[in-house]
Amino acid sequence: MLIFFTVAFFLGAYFTFAAVQGDYGLFRRAEIEAQSTLLQAQLDQLNTQVARMENLTHRLSDTYLDLDLLDQQARDVLGLLRSDEIVIR
Repeated sequence: MLIFFTVAFFLGAYFTFAAVQGDYGLFRRAEIEAQSTLLQAQLDQLNTQVARMENLTHRLSDTYLDLDLLDQQARDVLGLLRSDEIVIR
């Protein structure tokens, strides 16, 4: 009878430990939730960047041309200036 209770106690202790510390335990669940929050924030940042790039791409497309943006890109990327402008560095 004592052996039965001892085995039952150790099995209960083992399963309790596994439920808290194991690969699918409570601590691992908390880690996964924290990681999920971090990844969701990164996803939101990437979605914002993609929306900005899509906006800029649309504004420089053939169907809709934003001349101010085109002028800004020509200045920033190509270093172009108008003939009546002076550059001060």
